[in-house]
Amino acid sequence: MNQSYVKLAAAVVVSVVLTGCASTDKTDDDTEATVVDQSTSASQTDDSATTAAVTEDQGWAGHALDNPETLLSTKVVYFEFDRSDVRAEDRPIIEEHARYLQANPNARISLQGHADERGTREYNNALGEARAKAVRSLMTLIGGSAQQIQTLSYGEERPVNRAHTEEAWAENRRVEIIYLSRQ
Repeated sequence: MNQSYVKLAAAVVVSVVLTGCASTDKTDDDTEATVVDQSTSASQTDDSATTAAVTEDQGWAGHALDNPETLLSTKVVYFEFDRSDVRAEDRPIIEEHARYLQANPNARISLQGHADERGTREYNNALGEARAKAVRSLMTLIGGSAQQIQTLSYGEERPVNRAHTEEAWAENRRVEIIYLSRQ
């Protein structure tokens, strides 16, 4: 990235911090966003800190975790029936969150494992836990600290879709990435 682009991005971050105005407007711009290193932000330890991601035509003025142009805005990964191994298509999401944790050592997350309604309550709790631990394992391999990550299982107790169809069950087989503290 060239120096003038970095200076422009830093100026955007400083102006957002100084004005105290954090917009969450989403852009329709299809250009790829570049996240500015949070070390340039004067308020990087504030839980409500904003990080700017600048596109060519418009700027993202919300928190990096909410930027719809990045994988950080995706906070759910899904699993196959009766499986706890991470699907290949969900690895980039987990990797991006792990890099965020690595760059932000004060950030904390909860990985909440879920299962569909098929199987016993005990089995589904164990499966939800295995799913959350699989995501945690991958995150710590990439660079997130185990101290930043807690895991828990809800099994079948918190479905997002209560229908009794394969589509509903697929939505319920998941791990949710919940940020307890942001940086």
